Formats: sequence, C-alpha cells, structure tokens
Amino acid sequence: MSVNDPLPWIEPVCGLIREAVAKDVPVIGHCLGGQLMSKALGGHVTRNPVKEIGWSSAHGEDNGIARQWLGNFAGKSGTVFQWHGETFSIPAGATRLLANGYCANQMFVTGPHLAMQCHVEMTPEMIAAWCEQWADEAIAVADLPSAQTPETMLTEIADKLPVMRQLSEQLYSAWIKGLAH
Repeated sequence: MSVNDPLPWIEPVCGLIREAVAKDVPVIGHCLGGQLMSKALGGHVTRNPVKEIGWSSAHGEDNGIARQWLGNFAGKSGTVFQWHGETFSIPAGATRLLANGYCANQMFVTGPHLAMQCHVEMTPEMIAAWCEQWADEAIAVADLPSAQTPETMLTEIADKLPVMRQLSEQLYSAWIKGLAH
C-alpha cells in the first residue's frame, strides 16, 4: 500500500494529521504512518532506490534537536527494522533524525511530532507474522544488501531486538513528553 494510491481514506487521515499538528497534539507514525505524516505536512512519498527488508543500521544526526530525541544515539548508529519500498521527503521545517545508506530519510521530527520510515516498534511475534505473510516479497529481494531472508530476520531477533529496544525506549520517552503539554 502507498500513500499515493487512490484510496478514499488517505486524504481524511492527512487532514486529521494536519489538524493535530495545528493544535500541537503529538503525532507519531511508523512506516506508512510516517509517509502519511510527510505527505500531510507538504512532503512527498516516492519509490526508494531499493527495498529495505529486515534488520539494518541507521545513523543518528548530531544536532540539538537530534540529541533531544535520540539521546545517546545522536551521532551514532542504532538498530532498526525495515520493510518498505518507498520513502518520504523531509517536510519544510522538520528535522531529519536518522538516515542510512539505502534510505536517506529514516526519521524526522517537527515540534512534538515523530515520523519514522523504519520500524522500532517490532516484537518477535510481529516479525514472525510478517516473515510468514510476506515471505515471497522478502525472498524476491534477499540478494540485495538492503534485504534479508525471513530465516535471517528470525535468527537475528535475539541479538538485534534488545539493541533496538534501547532506541525505541529513547524515542518513545521523548515523544511522550510532548503529551504533557
């Protein structure tokens, strides 16, 4: 599914995002949600140069806003999970937080709003379900350095998930602070 598909719910969701942003109600989006946020805020969603599927590393920006959101991950690499073939642009006024060599825009913030192309919310059960439901998609691109087979993704859960949890806890803790306002 793409935010560029002619689906009847996309524009109403973008309108809801714009309304929440205008009222300073914190919004968070993962993958398609991040793409919806970009589109709603004036960005564009386009095909990514390659599909990213599986575990990967993303590098944190190192500036004041990135340090606020990423904490100790600012200026360093962190582990994320990927499953996308498109990506978003960074809307005007927003700040990129994460990037990697396969997808320049992994995450952005604007005020208390956090948009992610990557996934930091994954659980072992979600990864297993995705690997089962969409195995053909992963296997079709597993020869790319930006993708993994379902077997590799599942095998690496024990090593990668705890590392990603540190990043997700940092991000969600920063996002939750916006709810207090």
